[in-house]
Amino acid sequence: MSQTKPKKAVALRYREGIDNAPVVTAKGKGKVAEEILKKAQEYGVPVQEDPSLVEVLSHLDLEQEIPPKLYRLIAEVLSFIYRTDAKARLNEKRHEP
Repeated sequence: MSQTKPKKAVALRYREGIDNAPVVTAKGKGKVAEEILKKAQEYGVPVQEDPSLVEVLSHLDLEQEIPPKLYRLIAEVLSFIYRTDAKARLNEKRHEP
């Protein structure tokens, strides 16, 4: 019988002009990870699924800025988020009366 690993999740925050780099705001596995993903969905926060990135980020402390060596990986995630937001805004405009 094979056991599947519990799902992991890490939430990041970046406030332009306030944060120097994205900050880990939540992390967990199993039920905690499910709750993080549920909250993201409730609030319309884009989710990027990348198990290797989550594994690396899960070793950071809460409220810790990501270190410079991870900037490239996080830039890819932020790029995904910006593209997702742009698509969502475009879809909203298409459905406006």
